[in-house]
Amino acid sequence: MSNLRDLIVRWQHGWGVARALPAAEDVGGALRVRCMQPGRDIEYVALDAGEDFTSLTTLAELVAGEDSVTWLTVPTTDPARAASALAAAGLIVLKHSELLMTADFRGHPQSMPVAPYRLLTQVDSHRGDSVVTATVRHESGEVGARGTMGLAGTDAVADRIETMPAHRRKGLASAVMSALARSAIEEGVEQGILIASEDGQRLYRTLGWQPVADVLIATTPGNTYPS
Repeated sequence: MSNLRDLIVRWQHGWGVARALPAAEDVGGALRVRCMQPGRDIEYVALDAGEDFTSLTTLAELVAGEDSVTWLTVPTTDPARAASALAAAGLIVLKHSELLMTADFRGHPQSMPVAPYRLLTQVDSHRGDSVVTATVRHESGEVGARGTMGLAGTDAVADRIETMPAHRRKGLASAVMSALARSAIEEGVEQGILIASEDGQRLYRTLGWQPVADVLIATTPGNTYPS
């Protein structure tokens, strides 16, 4: 599971770059970050719950001891046992079906949006890391789809890939992912990592992304997943 632990650390770093978050703190068995995102203020990312769930009890205590809404994100290769361990530790699972996925950008499919859409890509660098944004706009100026990628070291972490409801089923998300992958390669990065929602997994699989682990999201009772 050492490889999974390393991948989790790399994903969290790149995700933090993509969202301009402060550096995470290693609290032993997890990374803690004050993320101030919709639906949670603090997030712990478990590092050692691949097949050993004893650490989840301690992490659940840390989550319960926070003063603000806190998530525990758990990448694991045994989601059923992890969910049972989280419940036994007093947490509720908000999400059961997300996936940690990776891709080699050298073989990433390429596509471009067709008229009346146009693609805009931007790279912003800060302190050795870079953030790539790709936006597809309709000729009216309305955003059809967009996404972000944090470039950190040898990794590119895709984040917040979304297509607006009025512009779906036009291949725009594929065009966004293609643009992000192209930009990552141009910046010297060939390895992609992301955590895929249930809705995004079909798209990523068609683009060659491979699942590595399931991802559970847990929190204390009374909290809900943001709509």
